[in-house]
Amino acid sequence: MSCGSGIIPDELMFNEFKRQCLSTENWLSKYDKNDMEVWVEVAPLSTSTSNKGNFSKVHKIKCRMNIKDVSAASMYDVLHDGMYRKTWDPTMLESFDIARLAPNADVGYYSWICPKPLKNRDVVTLRSWQASENEYVIINFSVKHPKFPPRKDLVRAVSLLTGYLIQPTGPNSCIFTYLSQADPRGSLPKWVVNKASQVLAPKVLRSVHKAGQHYPAWKAANSPDHKPWLYPIQSELPMMDPAELSIQRGDSLENVDESSTRDAQENEDSS
Repeated sequence: MSCGSGIIPDELMFNEFKRQCLSTENWLSKYDKNDMEVWVEVAPLSTSTSNKGNFSKVHKIKCRMNIKDVSAASMYDVLHDGMYRKTWDPTMLESFDIARLAPNADVGYYSWICPKPLKNRDVVTLRSWQASENEYVIINFSVKHPKFPPRKDLVRAVSLLTGYLIQPTGPNSCIFTYLSQADPRGSLPKWVVNKASQVLAPKVLRSVHKAGQHYPAWKAANSPDHKPWLYPIQSELPMMDPAELSIQRGDSLENVDESSTRDAQENEDSS
């Protein structure tokens, strides 16, 4: 974090995120086919047995995709363009940007549909980004916003660290890396969360890739020159003092009981 603006990521945080995206040490491959590979982070061999239990209850997952037909710039735009997301993200309930924090940082809200019988989730995140000819980076993590507390009808999830590293490999190709450590909260067993994330991550990335294939044509017909993530002067969001935000810790959230819905699903599976 930067000292001057407190909660907003600084260069050190971006560099550490990129290091994790590119690292192979302490990552275990779980899936590797069709230009897609998925890893989960594992405890270093030097970690003592007693400390391994504290390493992390929620896996950090990394997914890398070799995209051969969409530019890095287009994939970066897809991740930023909230209007376009409404056309390709079927799990989205609601999504909007709340306020600007800096030319390359904002805070936003996102809620999504979970498979029944689970309750739907939402998250409030601080997002920051960097763009250059050589790479595009987006990172986010959960924050507390005074005007967007947890809702009764949704489970407030927590992004410990989530982001993307997009590296051009040609004028119309790129390496697209997604890294995430997120806790959906509720009463889901962590092993279920970890297993599900390994299955869902490739599906999500293929969906984003497909969105990237169709984005240039869509954008050409929908405010083609409006890209506030590249041109901050275009942003119409109100400014907010970053000091009004604080990091959202999972243990400070209410533990929502989903046991009844989970038991119902287990009974259905065993019948």
